Amino acid sequence: MARESEFLSLSDAALRAVIGPQSRHLALIEDAFKVLVETPGGGVSINGSTRDRAQARRVIEALSNRAEAGAEITEADVRTALGVAVTQPRPEPAGRSVGRSVPEGAALPVGRRGAIAPKTASQARYLEMLGRCELTFGVGPAGTGKTFLAAAYGASLLKRGQVDRLVITRPAVEAGEKLGFLPGDLNEKVDPYLAPIWESLNDILGVDDVRRRREKGEIEAAPIAFMRGRTLSHAFIIVDEAQNTSRMQMKMVLTRLGEGARMVVTGDPSQVDLLNPRDSGLAHALRILKDVEGVGVQQFKSEDVVRHAMVERIVRAYDSDAARSRPFPDLEDDA
Repeated sequence: MARESEFLSLSDAALRAVIGPQSRHLALIEDAFKVLVETPGGGVSINGSTRDRAQARRVIEALSNRAEAGAEITEADVRTALGVAVTQPRPEPAGRSVGRSVPEGAALPVGRRGAIAPKTASQARYLEMLGRCELTFGVGPAGTGKTFLAAAYGASLLKRGQVDRLVITRPAVEAGEKLGFLPGDLNEKVDPYLAPIWESLNDILGVDDVRRRREKGEIEAAPIAFMRGRTLSHAFIIVDEAQNTSRMQMKMVLTRLGEGARMVVTGDPSQVDLLNPRDSGLAHALRILKDVEGVGVQQFKSEDVVRHAMVERIVRAYDSDAARSRPFPDLEDDA
């Protein structure tokens, strides 16, 4: 197949992002598509077959657009863009290109590392569901951004005054360890369990803003058990680590929705830490609510992992092992 060259003009900021530290990003693109990418100045020259050049160009354009929007481009971003180009070789519909736009109504804030935007098609669909559905389930392996994007979306609603409160809850279940008595008030007891969300909110809003909003009651964190008897109106509710809720807990927390409220439930059904995994409220809720009006379900997969490339390989290995052993084949069936 004939190999030809084409030139893609880029700004200085976009060019630096595409090249990456010690040309690492360019090396990943070249290895993925068997192309030669050179930087003669003012942009990049791509040499390769027509198909390979087109895929490399899609990756470079996606990274360039993210850089132009102020986002920091990491190796994880490059690997994500490579995965999208391989699995979706044809151009996406207008307005849905990964890394180029945020679904209407999901104007996300700018974090400390730049603009926040979906990095994969699954993330884009997830954000669209958050804006459209009263109740959204984000389900899949660690590292797919389901909790971070939920926190970012909730923070955007709070900053724009579209909700009065951001309420974060999760079951207080240890991952295979017994931590014993934890000292302090309720916040000090709960905070260790919610560390990933606090890290996300601190990155999105800033430490001082998060602290101020917590003091004013605009951001609230509590264990699932403290949700009983409450009606949460004009709030955005994040139910994290939902695979560790019991069926009774899940029903209880889902029915806390009040007027003007929205809820997102995140979890990984493969990481149930309950003594009886068959009692997981997440799998049960997904089965009985998936066709209910106003409910959206976004299933993330290992290829949606946006952390270190090793995380995706680890997730795939565990998924393969689980598929072979299947210790609880009826996990999603009624007990």
